[in-house]
Amino acid sequence: MQSKRILIVEDDPNITELLEIHLADMGYDLATADDGLAGLRMFEEDEYDLVILDLMLPGLDGLEVCKRIRADNDSTPILMLTSRSEELDKVLGLELGADDYLTKPFSIRELIARIKAIFRRIEAEQKKAEDKSGKKLVFNDLLIDIDKRKVVLAGKTIELTAKEFDLLVVFASHPGRAYSRQQLLDMVWGYNFDGYEHTVNSHINRLRSKIEPDPSSAKFIKTVWGIGYSFIELEELS
Repeated sequence: MQSKRILIVEDDPNITELLEIHLADMGYDLATADDGLAGLRMFEEDEYDLVILDLMLPGLDGLEVCKRIRADNDSTPILMLTSRSEELDKVLGLELGADDYLTKPFSIRELIARIKAIFRRIEAEQKKAEDKSGKKLVFNDLLIDIDKRKVVLAGKTIELTAKEFDLLVVFASHPGRAYSRQQLLDMVWGYNFDGYEHTVNSHINRLRSKIEPDPSSAKFIKTVWGIGYSFIELEELS
């Protein structure tokens, strides 16, 4: 099996060296950059299975690098490295599309556990996609093509980010089922982000703005007071 490729974008040479030593020992194929612009350029010129991205970088900061990667609807997982004082930036990173974050100083054991968790989630998603290959979900004029990761509303293709699409598939695969914000974090982000339920809120608000005829009066994704959210039940469709 081909080794997984990891891009490390970190301007602290000591941390980079530490990561290189331990991750290379695990058989990962590594590339490194010490500023945001160089890291983004390397990402655009090659393919990687994971990006380990420091938040505070010269050139472009980690948030901007993450934003530009996700702007192209690229779903490559991103593990963001932050300092303890950057609580708001952690939230922004998750909302921009980072898959996980790790606070400095961190233990190598925890870093490796996070990396393995990300790769397990990706493999599980790929298996689900294979199991559902060719499956399409239709709700009146809303079509969700799981195999192609494509959404069409009233004949028009809707551009969704990877996380927005994953959220929509979770909902649409179980019409009428209510999910708490924490359940959605666990299912879509693949890690228990305690205290970051508002990340779900912001993603759902953006999703509603794209698929709802009237986002202020949601038709497809409904708020279940005291619980979270649910997708419209089939018998409710007109």
